[in-house]
Amino acid sequence: MKKEIHPNTYRMVVFKDMSNGAIFMTKSTTASKEKIKMDDGKEYPLIKIEISNTSHPFYTGKMKLVDTAGRVDKFNTRYKKHMDKKKATEE
Repeated sequence: MKKEIHPNTYRMVVFKDMSNGAIFMTKSTTASKEKIKMDDGKEYPLIKIEISNTSHPFYTGKMKLVDTAGRVDKFNTRYKKHMDKKKATEE
């Protein structure tokens, strides 16, 4: 392995899965502006993630659509505008 290419600033960080509320703590160098107080009474940096192993269909065995950013709604809105224009030109 190459020397001196890995960061030295690892610290304990809490990751929170926003789709089901699951949290886990691990070492990371990821920057965060938010903090969370854990059961041990200490505050840790909080990183919010949209999907983790507790909500991903591969690990859970359940297929579910995770659309936290509203991508499907945005697509349907854009497609509706296109179809409305197409109908107007046909009439």
